[in-house]
Amino acid sequence: MICKITTHVLDLVQGTPAKNIPAILEKFVDSNLWETIGSGTTNDDGRIDNLSEDNNPIISGTYRLTFDVSSYFKTDSFYSSIPIIFNITNTNRHYHVPLLLSRFGYSTYRGS
Repeated sequence: MICKITTHVLDLVQGTPAKNIPAILEKFVDSNLWETIGSGTTNDDGRIDNLSEDNNPIISGTYRLTFDVSSYFKTDSFYSSIPIIFNITNTNRHYHVPLLLSRFGYSTYRGS
């Protein structure tokens, strides 16, 4: 099994998937240096099915998934971007990182 990182963004206020949100996946290298390893934009269902470009293998380490929500909220929003930093230790698993979103708050969890 190839380790894969996916996401799903839901708009809690509208009760709908949040589409057209750009996201960047980075891997921590060292000393505050992050390497971009993939990116994508949420589809009509609010999903990005594979964040790793060219299906590059995901290795153990610390990752940052940053959502540019300023492009989604056309008006007043407290957040312009939302970074989620997480660790991968088992590269035989699928990692799903959902984002539940509103203009003034958000939540995330390790999905399946």
